[in-house]
Amino acid sequence: MPDVELILLRQLASQLAMPIIVVDPRGDLLYFNEAAEAILGRRFDEIGEIRRGEWSAHFQPTDEQGQPIKAEDQLLAIATDRGVPAHSTYWIRGLDGVRRRIEGTSFPLVGQNDRQLGAFAIFWQPEES
Repeated sequence: MPDVELILLRQLASQLAMPIIVVDPRGDLLYFNEAAEAILGRRFDEIGEIRRGEWSAHFQPTDEQGQPIKAEDQLLAIATDRGVPAHSTYWIRGLDGVRRRIEGTSFPLVGQNDRQLGAFAIFWQPEES
């Protein structure tokens, strides 16, 4: 049974117009909202949960120079493993095959009594100058 905080965060995310991803303490995908679907290239209902080790294979995150981003240096890994917020601009290949530049910020989710609940990220496609 998921923690009540994660249930409430998922409910909140489903009502917001900003793209949001929620992961558990291991970094496994629990949910992304409708706003995230356009960037990630598929509906959450179509793919469901993704294990942490599968993120890179699915989305192929790269830095601005096209170099793969190590799993431990990805935003949600920083938030879950190090317990600190992180911010970055990088590229992904959506599940629709389209490569997109995105910017995002991740935050660890810590419940009462220091319970590690996971993390969430808010992300967007930056406007080109």
